[in-house]
Amino acid sequence: MKAKDLMASNVRTVRANQTLADAARVLWDCDCGAVPVLDDAGERVVGMLTDRDICMAAWSRNQLLTDISVSSVHSRDVFTCVEDADIDDVEQLMRRKQVRRIPVVDSAQRIVGIVSLADIAKNVGTQPRSAASMLSATDVAATLANICRREASARELRNDGA
Repeated sequence: MKAKDLMASNVRTVRANQTLADAARVLWDCDCGAVPVLDDAGERVVGMLTDRDICMAAWSRNQLLTDISVSSVHSRDVFTCVEDADIDDVEQLMRRKQVRRIPVVDSAQRIVGIVSLADIAKNVGTQPRSAASMLSATDVAATLANICRREASARELRNDGA
């Protein structure tokens, strides 16, 4: 199975030069928890922005969402795959990099879709397993467990600084 077989292709994005208010509107309208961030020209993926990123930025800065730029908040570590990537490899990338979503890009690095761990989990058991695709519910659970594991929790970091 390939990334193109599971990806959502109607991906909404935001640009780095937009505000968090703009991004929150996109998340609300699409009922999703994250969006890829494109460069100011809208051509290539430069990061990801989650609803948690927005909430924490507003809280920690004590500013209105209209006063905070997407570029000052979004993650800069973005991991992508191509449409023909094996879904097993996409799942392994999620596990290694501790991310729940992988933007899918074409040969020109333009976004064409997104694969989430939820997309993979919903598909486990619906297709016959083959030598080419050996993902199981155990694999998905292990990936989720790894994503949720943190090197140092926020509480530990706060206690170290006290």
